[in-house]
Amino acid sequence: MAHHKSSKKRIRQESARRLRNRYYKKTTRNAIKKLRGTNDHNEAASVLPAVIAMIDKLAKKGRIHKNKAGNLKSGLTKKVNGLAAA
Repeated sequence: MAHHKSSKKRIRQESARRLRNRYYKKTTRNAIKKLRGTNDHNEAASVLPAVIAMIDKLAKKGRIHKNKAGNLKSGLTKKVNGLAAA
């Protein structure tokens, strides 16, 4: 258990940040799953910009690696463009 005042504060801050990070990451993962499950091109194309924005925000804040963000965006864009061809 922490004894110093600053250690206790740091633990409180880390706990709050962990919860916030988990919320944003989980929300984004759910949005990605929903987008991948969509078979309608128009619906997927309208949701894609919002999902890409969520991924960009996670990468910008350092919650996910920038290369992972790029890979996710690329894969989702390919999926949506593939729906148009089908």
